[in-house]
Amino acid sequence: MSAVRPAAYASSRNFIDGAVTGLSPYITHSLLSLSDVLTAVNDTHALNVQHKFVFELGWRDYFRHVWKHRGDGILASLHDGLLPDAGYASVLPQDIRNACTGVPAIDTAVRSLYATGMLHNHARMWLASYVVHLRKVHWRAGADWLYGHLLDGDLASNHLSWQWVAGTGSRKPYLFNADNVARYAPASWHSAGTVIDRSYDTLDHVARKAGAVLLQGAPSRSAGAAFDEPALTGHASDHLGLRPLGAAAVQGRDVWLVHPWALGALPADLPADAVVLGLWLSDFHHAWPWSPARWAFVQTRMAALAPVQWQGNAADVGAALSQARSVRSVYEPHLAPWLPQLAQCSPAPALFAAVDRRCDSFSQWWTRVTRGLDTAEDLLAARTPAAW
Repeated sequence: MSAVRPAAYASSRNFIDGAVTGLSPYITHSLLSLSDVLTAVNDTHALNVQHKFVFELGWRDYFRHVWKHRGDGILASLHDGLLPDAGYASVLPQDIRNACTGVPAIDTAVRSLYATGMLHNHARMWLASYVVHLRKVHWRAGADWLYGHLLDGDLASNHLSWQWVAGTGSRKPYLFNADNVARYAPASWHSAGTVIDRSYDTLDHVARKAGAVLLQGAPSRSAGAAFDEPALTGHASDHLGLRPLGAAAVQGRDVWLVHPWALGALPADLPADAVVLGLWLSDFHHAWPWSPARWAFVQTRMAALAPVQWQGNAADVGAALSQARSVRSVYEPHLAPWLPQLAQCSPAPALFAAVDRRCDSFSQWWTRVTRGLDTAEDLLAARTPAAW
């Protein structure tokens, strides 16, 4: 984290080649907490609480705040968008999946996603806007697809961001054009002469018009060769510590469950003879499959923490764990339907104060969590400690 440059981040984060941190997969899977990140950065660069770097850290917690209050409601449109939900296709077109739309900004974004498991936030917005407003595909279809390929995929951050772009979670839709791409992206992304090379007024008209819309007089570049989409799977790899469920391994023992969103250091008070058990709940992973790259990223870290890993449904895992003396873990909303039934769950470390009343805008939430705070040090001092 010593390489993080807050001033450069604030001034260049919207550029595809800007000074972004690359920390999001580590934050998503809790190898690092938001407090860890801010503490390390603030030790070198003392920040005001309103600094852009601190502000952007808040977005993840804000999306989690919305998830806490709305639950599975975040997986449906929060309110009407430009068109009724039925006005959008439910399947993502194959040329988008195969990165051969003929729009360089889109095709380069998809290829970058598949190659790295990452995508700059500005490119995510361009991709979502193109999918929803020009191709008339429902935001949920695009969000589900993108989630599976991202190393930092988080259901709240990802799906609520798509809703923000679509206009079902914001006051107005997000639109972009070729000029915007040319300003913020390298030349290989530039998309002059394609369907996005239009004025914002024209694009707004297209976004509000029902049915498939072709922009007459805007020739697309010929699409490149189709790019194979990595297959998504709901199964962990067998070669990194995966073992059959077995009650004998935990019988009469204290158990600490490591799951994909709790990959940080083990608790300091963990008994020396406790069983550290990696858990993959098939109830979740069959519904939300991942790319091979994400499986490798997460399972490699899990194997370093937990020599033995179980994969199974919550009912079978619960039966095996019933023989343990105690079972503890860290609460995680991705596993909310099952994990609290399997273990005593402690809250994850928090940077921002919990807001009991639902905030339907980031600005409203941000005002509340930073009220009375002047510096990042003030924010860190006021944070809620983790209760192990």
